[in-house]
Amino acid sequence: MTTCLILSDTHGYRKGMERLDIVLSEADMIVHLGDTSADGTYIMQKYPGKKVYLVNGNCDGEKLGENELVIEIEGVRIFATHGHLYSARSGPFKMIDRAKELGCSALMYGHTHRAQDEEIEGIEVFNPGTLSRTAADPSYGYLVVNRDKAVFKVVYV
Repeated sequence: MTTCLILSDTHGYRKGMERLDIVLSEADMIVHLGDTSADGTYIMQKYPGKKVYLVNGNCDGEKLGENELVIEIEGVRIFATHGHLYSARSGPFKMIDRAKELGCSALMYGHTHRAQDEEIEGIEVFNPGTLSRTAADPSYGYLVVNRDKAVFKVVYV
């Protein structure tokens, strides 16, 4: 079993991440889906030895990650992107097509600041929402993968 904490759109709000310190330290992996405002460096330094994946967002001046990643966890292939390059505010369909093209069964993205967890066209679509200081409903994502089954959960804080 592998656990993963998923963040997006923290926009430099470290206090929001510090409130998750116990969960972050216990997770096997950490994924930040962009708009870190250098929070990615903070995560990599604070949690060395963890598998940390960073995706670049549209507000990231310092490019610490990739524009898109395929992360494989216990045989589950997950497409990860911020979403701005795929018109995420218009819906996840371009990203779903890309996930299928890459042979992924799940999609993780950010950008919209709206949490989402649903299956669309056979792809598990997940957005952890945002922990930014201006969020009405701050949230993050928690993922558990056991063998070939992935379960995503939006956690509101």
